[in-house]
Amino acid sequence: MSTGRAVLTVSELTRRLQETLEERFPAVWVEGEISNYRLYGSGHAYFTLKDADSQIRAVLFRNRGRRIKFEPADGLHVMAFGSIEVYPQRGEYQLVIELLEPKGLGALQLAFEQLKARLQAEGLFDQARKRELPRFPRKIGIVTSPSGAAIRDMLRVIGRRFGELHIVIAPCRVQGDGAAEEIAQGLRDLNALGGVDIIIVGRGGGSLEDLWAFNEEAVARAIAASKVPVVSAVGHEVDFTISDFVADLRAPTPSAAAELVVREKQAVVDSLVQLRARLERFAARPLRDLERRVDELTTRLRREMRGELGRAGHRVALATRALRASDPVARVAGDRHRLESLQSRLVTALTRRRDRARYSLRSAVGRLDSLSPLAVLGRGYSLTRTPTGEVVHSPAQVRIGDAIRVLLHRGSLDAHVTDTKEQDDRPQV
Repeated sequence: MSTGRAVLTVSELTRRLQETLEERFPAVWVEGEISNYRLYGSGHAYFTLKDADSQIRAVLFRNRGRRIKFEPADGLHVMAFGSIEVYPQRGEYQLVIELLEPKGLGALQLAFEQLKARLQAEGLFDQARKRELPRFPRKIGIVTSPSGAAIRDMLRVIGRRFGELHIVIAPCRVQGDGAAEEIAQGLRDLNALGGVDIIIVGRGGGSLEDLWAFNEEAVARAIAASKVPVVSAVGHEVDFTISDFVADLRAPTPSAAAELVVREKQAVVDSLVQLRARLERFAARPLRDLERRVDELTTRLRREMRGELGRAGHRVALATRALRASDPVARVAGDRHRLESLQSRLVTALTRRRDRARYSLRSAVGRLDSLSPLAVLGRGYSLTRTPTGEVVHSPAQVRIGDAIRVLLHRGSLDAHVTDTKEQDDRPQV
């Protein structure tokens, strides 16, 4: 039974809300504070815009995010321009952002402050890493637009001050999309070229937007990585860029950069002339003093040589008289007599020692001979051995019938045991 009520499905209601919101708010500016900012690997950023009472979801797709110079972050008060879209699958609406600007501070100025703070924290602005400029560069590299007024001003100054220098120009755009990448590449190319003593990077004056390429991180990193000193010459004297802080030296204008890098030729020549005059003036007096000193030393040397020759002659005369007093022939004869006496004494002592040694040897031989077993056998005794070579000391060592050998003073007897006795039956004397 029909009740007359209009019942919508969830999809129908969501579609009507989507049509209403998207038609009602196709383009709107919204002011609020960023919260829960998340940047995903896809390059899309999702966050919430909120004020004291409400909040709304927001999305910044990658292609739009690339146009934003500053870095969105939690707590940042911004102005967002975009459209309201409904996400039917979740029944949620969100602000799809086309433009994003910081509240109260320009986007470029905020981006400048953010990058400056980050690079300063890394130490890229430290004075300790700044290098001295070469006093007399032979090859100068310049990174700038080949058609701008800056390059004409720099070449004019260099030509007037020291025209014989070698100039290498790395042409690039200095403003607009892609300019920062070209400037950074120009710095890398000049470093790779080799032989470049110093690099000037810059352009003439302009608005903050015109000079923005020199505030890009890519340019700052390329300057910091340069192997040779870099001079930043961007805009007018009142203009400051990130490249000024990173470079080894900041010049207020491109023309001033050329003057800082190249010394005036005539000034160098004048300085050399003055230096030569000072050197000759200061060298003249020491030279005269040196000549006078040489003369004095020559006189002293001659006087000392005459005195030394006299003393040497006196010493020679004394030595001659002493040599004549001691006749060498007599000294040689006396030494020969002493040598013959010593030789005779030596022969006598050796003869006595030989005789004493011979007597001692004979005595020792006699004692050894008296103790020899052969001497005992010569007195009528004999020595009996068993077949195994053992000396027989008692009858217990052999048995009746055993073979024995009897050693005499001369020769030996082989016999057999016929009887054994414990006691000698010879009559006692």
